[in-house]
Amino acid sequence: MQFEKHKLAKQIFHDIDISNNKYLIIHYSCQSFYGREDGTSPRITSIAVHNYTSGQTESFSIHMTAEKDRIDFIDIENKYNDLEKKMLKEFYTYVQEHKDYIWIHWNMRNSSYGFQAIEHRYSVLGGKPVIIPYTNRVDLSLQLINYFGAGYINNPRMESLIKLNKISSLDFLSGKEEADAFEKKEYVKLHKSTLRKVLIFTDIISRVNNNKLKVKSKWYEIYGYTPQGIFYLCSETWWIQLIITVVLLVLGAILGVVFDRLC
Repeated sequence: MQFEKHKLAKQIFHDIDISNNKYLIIHYSCQSFYGREDGTSPRITSIAVHNYTSGQTESFSIHMTAEKDRIDFIDIENKYNDLEKKMLKEFYTYVQEHKDYIWIHWNMRNSSYGFQAIEHRYSVLGGKPVIIPYTNRVDLSLQLINYFGAGYINNPRMESLIKLNKISSLDFLSGKEEADAFEKKEYVKLHKSTLRKVLIFTDIISRVNNNKLKVKSKWYEIYGYTPQGIFYLCSETWWIQLIITVVLLVLGAILGVVFDRLC
């Protein structure tokens, strides 16, 4: 039932708000999924991990790894495999140190795009990934649907939500634009987009917890039509509670007068 999904999602957002010292927000970019006739998996190009408490963001990218190894820009493409493996090794060292944290992500749920895709790439390159437990993963995209209902925003949801709420989209690129940027060797542009997205997710979570996120849902899409849903709506909406309180006070006063007259 929708109101039960809403309740569970609200608790998740509440937990993030009060126990934020154990939450990390992750996003990554990769090569395009399409046009890969050779069957190879898309290369991981950039990863950003934002600490919800400290506000610090750790980043891992092919071009930063190349710079540390003093590899010239023109030689990066020829060393993609080595650079990607080193980048992912650094990432999984970080994962090992933060394995008990809860990782908030956007739609990173399968082997095409997700934690499994990163694990697969590192395995292909000869590395041994550190598996983040499924219980330590929170899909922000899914929880927004649970919280507000499936029709809370138009597709593409991320871009539409940013626009509706006037969230800063400086350096933001769509998934396709990120893949195109990598093909054009626009590594810095690509990396900035990845960094921007973890900040956008942080902003969205904050707005949900402060009841300031604008969505297109009607009340019945959030709570459902059931008596339980309507009761829950009343219990968490202050102005409805105020109206009910006033009505009860008035009824109590009227009944008091009637009772006095009868006596």
